[in-house]
Amino acid sequence: MKLLVTGGAGFIGSAVVRLAVSRGHDVVNLDVLTYAACLENVASISDSPHYAFEQIDIRNSAALETVFAKHQPDAVMHLAAESHVDRSIDGPGAFIETNVTGTYNMLQAARAYWEEKGKPETFRFHHISTDEVFGSLGATGQFTEETPYDPRSPYSASKASSDHLVRAWAETYGLPTVITNCSNNYGPFHFPEKLIPVVILNALHGKPIPIYGKGENIRDWLYVEDHADALLLVLEKGALGRCYNIGGENERSNLELVQSICSILDRLKPSNAAYETLIEYVTDRPGHDMRYAIDPTRIRDELDWRPSVTVEEGLEKTVRWYLENEAWWKPLLARDGVGTRLGKS
Repeated sequence: MKLLVTGGAGFIGSAVVRLAVSRGHDVVNLDVLTYAACLENVASISDSPHYAFEQIDIRNSAALETVFAKHQPDAVMHLAAESHVDRSIDGPGAFIETNVTGTYNMLQAARAYWEEKGKPETFRFHHISTDEVFGSLGATGQFTEETPYDPRSPYSASKASSDHLVRAWAETYGLPTVITNCSNNYGPFHFPEKLIPVVILNALHGKPIPIYGKGENIRDWLYVEDHADALLLVLEKGALGRCYNIGGENERSNLELVQSICSILDRLKPSNAAYETLIEYVTDRPGHDMRYAIDPTRIRDELDWRPSVTVEEGLEKTVRWYLENEAWWKPLLARDGVGTRLGKS
C-alpha cells in the first residue's frame, strides 16, 4: 500500500514509518517538525525509494489537499498530535489547534480525496489515539472499547475530541475509519521530556530523578515497536468502524518502573552510588490520573495480536539504546522546555 503517515518524524510515528518501509509499503511522511519531531528518527530509511517526506502542518487545510492530490495514498495513518500532558496544562491552545482542528482538517481532506476517487472500498483512515481518553481507573478493572470517555487533562480532552470527530465522519459521511487507543509507549527515539528518557538521562548526568507524588500512579507499558506492528495489523485487517485497544500487558507503578531502570543502569553503567539514590519526589501533576490499564481482548481475539516484548526486556533494550545513541539525544536536550518542570499551574 501507499501510506500517508502524519507525525512520522515523532516517536510512535517514526516507528510506524520504519516498520512500514521495511515491509515494502510506500510511505509518505507528513510532519511539520515541531520541537518533539526529529528527522534522525527515520534516517535509516530516508534514502529508500519507498519513502517520501513532506513538511506540512495539519492545521493548513490547503496544503493537505495538495499532498493528497500529489501522492494519492491508499490509506492514512493519523498520528500527528501534541502529546505531553504537562505541556497541555501550561498551554492548552496548541493541543486544541493541532489535535482537534488538525484532525478535522485531515478528515476533510481525506473525505474529499476519497469521494473524488469514487469512494474506493480499500481506502482506510486510521486514527491513532490514547487510553487517556477513558480517564482514570481505581485499583481494579481495565479499559475496554466500550468504556465511557472521561478525559481529565487538556491533552486527553483534545484526543477524545478527535476520536469523536473520526466517529462522526464515519457515521455521517461513510468515511472508512478505524480507531486505536494505546497505553503508554516507550523505547528507542523517545523524546527526552517523557518519564523513561528523563529517568535514564538524569541518572547518567547525576541529576535528581523526579517522581510525581509518591510514585504510586500505574501505567500499562507498551514497547513502541510492538505498537507499530499492531497499528499496521489494524490498518490492514481491522474491521471498518471498529475501535481497538492496544496494550502492553505490563502494568507498573511509576516508582517500580524508575527502580527497574536504575537497576539496569547500575549493571550496564555502574556509578559511585546506586542510581536509585537520585530519586526525588516532587509535587504531583494537577489532575494526575491514578491508573491506566488496557483490556486487549478484542485485538487478541479478532486479529490474533499480543505484545512480544515484556517490560523487563523492553526497558533493557531502551536503556542500552540510550547508552549507545548519545549523538541522537544530546542535541535534543537544548530544545524548548526539555529538562525543566512543566505543568505546575
